[in-house]
Amino acid sequence: MTGYFDRFVAESRSKGSLVVQPRMGFGKVSSMENGLREVASLDIPVVGTLTIDSYTRVGDHVTPLDRLAAGEELNGYPIVSHPVATTRKMLDGLYGPAFPVQVRHGTARPIHVFQKLVEVGLDATEGGPVSYCLPYSRLPLADAVRAWSESCRLLAGETEYGHIESFGGCLLGQLCPPSLLVAMTVLEGLFFRAHGLRHMSLSYAQGTHPAQDRGALRALRALAEEYLGDVTWHVVLYTYMGLFPRTPSGATALIQESARLARDSGCERMIVKTVSEAWQIPSVAENVSALRLAAAAASGLAEPSTALEGEYFDETLSEAQEIVEAVLNLDSDIGTALIEAFRLGLLDIPYCLHPDNLAAVTCVIDDRGALAWGSTGKVPLSSTVQHCGSDRLASDQLYDMLNHVAQRYDSNEYKWGLVQPS
Repeated sequence: MTGYFDRFVAESRSKGSLVVQPRMGFGKVSSMENGLREVASLDIPVVGTLTIDSYTRVGDHVTPLDRLAAGEELNGYPIVSHPVATTRKMLDGLYGPAFPVQVRHGTARPIHVFQKLVEVGLDATEGGPVSYCLPYSRLPLADAVRAWSESCRLLAGETEYGHIESFGGCLLGQLCPPSLLVAMTVLEGLFFRAHGLRHMSLSYAQGTHPAQDRGALRALRALAEEYLGDVTWHVVLYTYMGLFPRTPSGATALIQESARLARDSGCERMIVKTVSEAWQIPSVAENVSALRLAAAAASGLAEPSTALEGEYFDETLSEAQEIVEAVLNLDSDIGTALIEAFRLGLLDIPYCLHPDNLAAVTCVIDDRGALAWGSTGKVPLSSTVQHCGSDRLASDQLYDMLNHVAQRYDSNEYKWGLVQPS
């Protein structure tokens, strides 16, 4: 029995503090231990991370040890490949009530990762049957749903306080209407609950417009209270997941704005990117610096809500609830409902190339700089939804939208505070 993760976040929230967390992962045990130790030593509320390597994500548990034996580095920690005793020894003296650790993995078939994290004594992880299948793999969605059903039951059965974070509020990381992100993370929360988990977090990725993001986060909280009121949950914000600013000043400004967004919208936890995100895998020092930067930006009083935020809240809440209800009406089994929803196009992720995704919807950046539906395809939304584009976009239009945030923050005007984001 641990339950450190939920208790730590709740206690930090009660003190008015935002919990910050890196996405850090290293293959060598010594490097991973050093990274965790540096993060744990910070004088701010922080959660440690074991981010898993790309080989483990696709089920290859042999190559990681071969590469490490050859003196090479990995882009994450191969928790399945390393012996249980080795990982336990690494965590000894670090993991505990004052420093919870979450396993972040990115695999569509997570059973081996879940088994190992339980064996080493951890109980917090993340992902989801949709959010870790469609964007990151070619595994059929039906297979991912079965794999996640088994894995969630394992975590629920082997741990008393097993915690799982839906990645549904991130999906491809950019160019996705907020209402779809909110609906997806709520639906994955319902999937987790159906398979025995009672401790979870619900994600949302920072978008292109602060007022829209604040409204969407309010909508996420409102729907979580309605649909997941009988479980323990909190909201986690991700610093912008798309193409990151290339200048240190632009990246710094974006990280600071994401931290203020987390503070102003009452998020309990935040996944922090680093200033070097656009050009390299961040070092331990860069992760530590980013965590300090985010914590400092999140200090102080929250900014009051605005009328525009209220408009976005109403819009996102209405659309997300329509999507959630349409999916739930398909089948009493949430896993079956998710599979059927994608087959029918009731759930459809813009620009996602997975074979089980119809890709009939598009998302655009409107003249206010906010994310909007270009085409809604077969997503079950009322006729009042505003469309801001066509079914097809030219390659230069898509390129400009993908670079919108990076270019805005890298501009001289923004760097020197001459203009503020809309």
